[in-house]
Amino acid sequence: MLTLILTRHGRAAADDIMLGGQLDVPLTADGRREAEALGRRLAGVRIDRIVASPMARALETAQVVGAGRPIEVDERLRELDYGRWEGLTYEEVDAHDPELRARWEHDPASTHSPGGESGDDVAARALGFLVDLIAAELPAPAVSTGAAGPNAAGPNAAGRHSPDPGGSRGAPSESRAEAAGERRVLVVAHGTLNRILLCVALGVPVRDYRRRFLQDRTNLTVLRYEPGDTPDGAQLALANDIAHLRHPGEAPWG
Repeated sequence: MLTLILTRHGRAAADDIMLGGQLDVPLTADGRREAEALGRRLAGVRIDRIVASPMARALETAQVVGAGRPIEVDERLRELDYGRWEGLTYEEVDAHDPELRARWEHDPASTHSPGGESGDDVAARALGFLVDLIAAELPAPAVSTGAAGPNAAGPNAAGRHSPDPGGSRGAPSESRAEAAGERRVLVVAHGTLNRILLCVALGVPVRDYRRRFLQDRTNLTVLRYEPGDTPDGAQLALANDIAHLRHPGEAPWG
């Protein structure tokens, strides 16, 4: 099994700018504290690889959480490029490109910001990343060639054995999970990239990424893949969990 632990970087110096995907800025002091809180949350949890966007705010978050472990950089995890909208607020975009902004709001998958990327462009990057990650971390499933045909007694069409009635795996110990061959990869990227990656991984239309998913800073979102799963065959085990940033008595959601 592959467990993909997805998080967004901590607060960055340009977080007050609505559209700043390619602004390569560092974490603020608050952002570093958020990353440290996530690091404490994951302390003692086995993580086999850490892969980060090359952008400073994501790479710094990965370094803080990783606490000295090697960090791999993957260019495909960069945030969406907003082109000439970079550094603008939504109000400023409305003033410059009202018709294009309306089309982008209606369908951010196929609509390009001027000189920038569309959601589908980012989805292609995310898909390529997932394809390579699954190939590297998951063995190919055994294929039966009996009379009933390939996989007759094996996994279902999605490559996954039938789940138990409640859909729960329970909580295996760290030693059991490692002995079973579970691989864990922490991916540190960005709000839009992560939401589009979730669309790809869960079979959700990319045009809905802004409506369907939240990605708070330094959240924990966990996807699971079994041998034989395709990139769009993930199971969602945890979504946008920021309990490590909450105070006692606060609701665990926001």
